[in-house]
Amino acid sequence: MPGLRERLGRLLGSPVESVSGLGSSHAWTLHRAALADGREVFVKAASDQAGVFAAEAAGLRWLGEAGPGAPVPDVLAADDHLLVLPWLPSASPTPEAAERFGRELAALHTGARPDAYGAPWDGYIADLPLDNTLDDRGWPRWYAERRLEPFLRRAERDLSADDVRLVERVMAEIEDLAGPPEPPSRVHGDLWSGNVQWTDGRAMLIDPAAHGGHRETDLAMMALFGTPHLDRILAAYDEAAPLAAGRRDRVPLHQLHPLLVHVALFGASYRASLVDAARSALG
Repeated sequence: MPGLRERLGRLLGSPVESVSGLGSSHAWTLHRAALADGREVFVKAASDQAGVFAAEAAGLRWLGEAGPGAPVPDVLAADDHLLVLPWLPSASPTPEAAERFGRELAALHTGARPDAYGAPWDGYIADLPLDNTLDDRGWPRWYAERRLEPFLRRAERDLSADDVRLVERVMAEIEDLAGPPEPPSRVHGDLWSGNVQWTDGRAMLIDPAAHGGHRETDLAMMALFGTPHLDRILAAYDEAAPLAAGRRDRVPLHQLHPLLVHVALFGASYRASLVDAARSALG
């Protein structure tokens, strides 16, 4: 975007020595920048994504409030056009880093729990609005009303009438499908493998759609598209913060929302996966 170097320098209080492009994602561009004070930073830039950047910055800061070991980067700066994070050098995922991540994710989910589902800011997942209306009635109805219903309406142009009815049946029966009650957790909300940054012996969470939600949602999302050493992550997690019986049976229920998001964003190529998850959720 025009003036990126100057805007970035003003936000960070240091001249920018170099900026390199890293491609684009959705409606924004990605950059790596080196500052005169020796720092390297990661930058998202866009001309009209103020709400998206504000939600991401709020989510990262809120997740970080769970405790000093929370696996999230600091937000260095954010405004209507830029979001700036520390540069995290990439590293290969190791079994040891995976186990550490499992323990840190368990601490994030179970420490400093919020009082309600949702969040006190307007949410986004990718560049789609996400209804974060705060609600303390319990997770099943909140999930059905704030996650499944809105995205079913967005996705239904690429679904058959039978597909829509199938998801609606899940929503109608969700109280019986959701398992034992869980208090709200601080969850990442979009925890596919691309949003786990492996770096320096640990994993860090990036690009959140953070909110007060069900902790099984993050775990199910990691399984949806594959995460390195997932078995080790889950074993370490379960040792630190044991999960309710039947978690594996509920994975498809928690995957319904991200699959609806993918149908809404990318079309019918994700329809079969959505239908399979809905059928599995119903048993």
